[in-house]
This record gives sequence, structure tokens and C-alpha cells, in this order.
Amino acid sequence: MKDNKKDIRALTKEQLRDFFVKNGDKAFRGNQVYEWLWQKSAYTFEDMTNVSKETRQMLEDNFVINHIKVDTMQRSSDGTVKNAVRLHDGLIVESVLIPTKTRTTACVSSQVGCSLDCKFCATSRLKRMRNLNPDEIYDQVVAIDNESRLYHDRPLSNIVFMGMGEPLMNYNNVIKAIDKITSTDGLGMSPKRITVSTSGVPKMIKKMADDEVKFNLAVSLHSAIDEVRTRIMPFNETFPLKDLRESLEYWYLKTNRKISYEYVVWKDINDSQADIDAFVQFCKYVPCKVNIIEYNPIDDGEFQQASNEALENYISALEKNRIVVNVRRSRGKDIDAACGQLANKS
Repeated sequence: MKDNKKDIRALTKEQLRDFFVKNGDKAFRGNQVYEWLWQKSAYTFEDMTNVSKETRQMLEDNFVINHIKVDTMQRSSDGTVKNAVRLHDGLIVESVLIPTKTRTTACVSSQVGCSLDCKFCATSRLKRMRNLNPDEIYDQVVAIDNESRLYHDRPLSNIVFMGMGEPLMNYNNVIKAIDKITSTDGLGMSPKRITVSTSGVPKMIKKMADDEVKFNLAVSLHSAIDEVRTRIMPFNETFPLKDLRESLEYWYLKTNRKISYEYVVWKDINDSQADIDAFVQFCKYVPCKVNIIEYNPIDDGEFQQASNEALENYISALEKNRIVVNVRRSRGKDIDAACGQLANKS
């Protein structure tokens, strides 16, 4: 039965080489197949044109390639591309291509659904069904790279883990995917062009620092007052700001790399002067930069975009304290495309 076959991309290069040796072939055949699987992103064994028909049949008899399929693709008038990605078991996740004049960024998912309960996020309304495997994360990047080349005539330049799911709750698979994306055996991208965005899991932030990861860290913060943040992100009761701050100080001590804070300002939730003062103070603990993000409401409920005056008050206070701040406008509004942690309708 096909379902009982092993996913070939779960094998290391060494395991593939061993497979061929045990089946009376040369070890280098494993290198060939590995290249087809990763660098060339083969969808089927028939795609492996420099491998004999007999070898392809042997692979077909023993393995499957659980490749993703872009089920539907929507293109926005601003160049944004939103993919509904179907996994081998029929589940769906989303990924987004976000272009600017100088770069194209892939926003990828790490879980089907989400482990956390952020009130403003559409994905949190879906229970976590499972973690994505490393190859499923990798495939999203390959698909967006192809779209970037096709629609924008340039390769993908950046990756953000800001789609569906909490990346640090699927840590091992996310790390394996990034290792493959940055490997010369894979896509060969620089880890400096990859950002993992977390809602803030202190223990895992410390683990990343201990593991000496080379990619960037962003934190979806949204308030530096515990009571307010817990209203927005109820898991803050388990991972309060004191613990988050300590983990971020540890990260900077170990890596010497700035943190990015992702921050949405909502009307009557976190738009007061007290909210601004608390956030400015939090930003002083560790060298950082801030991305103020425009919010797309997921319904007519309590989370609504704050006034321009409130945004300007935040920006003015941050700049006065010499904290780098950028405002990120929502992209792809006409196709309802935005990354999972930062709100969209499914």
C-alpha cells in the first residue's frame, strides 16, 4: 500500500547512500537522488531523468515523495501572492509572497492551526491539528521562490516564519527546515535573511540562543503591560512579560543580535499613553527595532485598527527614545492576504 511507504525525504543523504548499497547499487546514486529531492525539488521519481528506469521503479516501490500542492493561488494588484497549500494528507495551510521594490519575502506556516490562543488571529480559531514536517516547510519556500521568479523576475530574498502556527512549538522541524534551506545541498540561502517570529515562548527563545542559531528573532509583542497582553494573548498568563524579558536579555547576551518587535495598535485596547510608555520602557531592555503593523480586522469584534493619531503617538515616542521604528502597511487587501499571526480571514 502506498500509505505504508516511507517518505523518502525523511532520510538523510547517508541513509539514502546506504539504501542503494544494500540494494546492490553504488553509494553515489544516493547523492544523485538527494540532489533531485532537495536542490531540484522533484515532485515524482519520474522527474529524475539521469537515473535509470529500473532505479526509479525501485524507488517507487519503496518510497513516496509527500510533496505539497498549491491548491489555489491568488494574486493581488500590489503583487502579493497568497497560496492555499494542500498537504499530502489533505490538510491546508497558507503561505504568502510579499514583494517590495528591493526584495521578495516568503511568509510561511509551521503548523496546521496553532497551539496558542491569540484573540486577534484567525489561525488561533483553528485547533492545532499537527506540526508541519521539515519538507513541507521547505516546499512552501520553493513554491514562493518559483512565483517570485515568474511574477517578479527575481529570486526569493527573505523568509519570515509568520504564517499559520507558532514556530517555537514546532522547534525541531523548523530548525531542520532552516538547515535545509540554508544548506548548499538545499537552497543555499543565508540565515541572515530568515526571521523566526514567535509570540514569545521564553524557554524556547533561550534554547535558540544556546543552539547558536544564525537566523533573526522577532517577537509578536502587542503590549508591555501584563494585564493588557493577557487580554490580547491569554497564554501570557503562562509566559508573563518578566519571563519573556529575561529570555530576550539572554538571547542578546548569547547572540549579540537585535530583536524585532511586531506590534499592532488596537483602538481602546493598547492605544493609551500608559501603553506607549510601557512599550518604550520594554524596548530599552534589549537592543531592538520595532515594526508597527496595520491590522486587518477578522470580524466586527473588539479588535479594530487604532486611529492614525495613536500610531503617530507610538512612533513619536519610540523615535524620541532613539528606537528604530517602521510602519508596515497591510499587503494584498484585495485578496485578503496577510500572515497568520498578524490577522487574516481564512
